[in-house]
Amino acid sequence: MAYRLIIVGPPGAGKGTQAKGIAERRGIPAISTGDLFRAHAAAQDELGKLAASYSERGALVPDEVTNRMVAERIAEDDAAAGFLLDGYPRNLAQVDALDEMLGETKIDAVIMLDVDDDVVVRRLLGRAKQQNRADDTEEVIRHRLEVYHQETQPIVDAYAARGLVVRIDGGAGIAETTQRIETALQDFLG
Repeated sequence: MAYRLIIVGPPGAGKGTQAKGIAERRGIPAISTGDLFRAHAAAQDELGKLAASYSERGALVPDEVTNRMVAERIAEDDAAAGFLLDGYPRNLAQVDALDEMLGETKIDAVIMLDVDDDVVVRRLLGRAKQQNRADDTEEVIRHRLEVYHQETQPIVDAYAARGLVVRIDGGAGIAETTQRIETALQDFLG
């Protein structure tokens, strides 16, 4: 069965870790926009140069560029049986663009990792200490969370209106969260 999935959650929720596992268990690629940006930048192709021209000056990469990267990636052979998107869509215009890319095919589920803000702050402060990232202060992390909530809620609301959101308590450890996701997806997707 083909699965077209999206995973959303705050920074530090474990999206990347969970996305890899979900994708592996279903034999579909986990497609991260961050990875796409890095791959195109490394290849120094047209989209990579375009994206770099924005990010080098601290600007957000325009939707048109991101949409093209995603459209090209989901058109590849390994995504024919489905995919899991991480980091896309980020706004309602991208939700519409994804709908257009998929045509008659639709997203099957949006996995929403719910993690309490205080848990996220603890996780990210711990990660910052481990990785010597002095720029990840509590104030910076809380600001990132505020931006995340503002940007993500409209997307979650749009997919919830379609009955596609599967909410998962992501506050536990990796193994327990994985089990919760698998149980919920089995119930939701059949």
